[in-house]
Amino acid sequence: MKPIVAAVLLLAACAFAQATKGEKTPPTLKGILLEQLQTTHNKQDWFVDIQTAVAGLTPEQAAWTDGKGNHSVGQLVYHILYWDRRSLQKFKGEAQEKYSGNNDDTFTAYDPKKWAETVQELDQVMTQWEQAVQSADEKQLEKWAPMIARVGTHNAYHIGEIVMVRKEQGAWDASKGVK
Repeated sequence: MKPIVAAVLLLAACAFAQATKGEKTPPTLKGILLEQLQTTHNKQDWFVDIQTAVAGLTPEQAAWTDGKGNHSVGQLVYHILYWDRRSLQKFKGEAQEKYSGNNDDTFTAYDPKKWAETVQELDQVMTQWEQAVQSADEKQLEKWAPMIARVGTHNAYHIGEIVMVRKEQGAWDASKGVK
């Protein structure tokens, strides 16, 4: 058998074996970035997503603080919303909302009267992020991948804080993923 024919047969056999084992195709940059965004948004995975983290909270619970200078859930959600929206505007080449240069302002601008609206707006921005990555071409994704990955990491970090605040105030259901 000629070497080229043997190589083709070997590749075909490997592809068949992979398909019969139910293995997925190799991951793509787009797929990895989308998964990072989705698992911090609304896709159950090995850590809590934002929709689960804020589900069922009243505006009063969202405004609760421990009195030690730590942020409330509402402040954390507003902060995530602020930076996700601003980063998305940058990714799309749109004008970014004003930034004072003081990161504290991205927490303290939270208004408990707008809790439901803030949660809904965050859901919309996170969905828009996923749509933007889905429709981006490889060249754009290669350029922006570090920033997009940081968006996912930043979200996951603050979602962990949200869960801890809820646990501290006794408003966390351990069956949701973190005991």
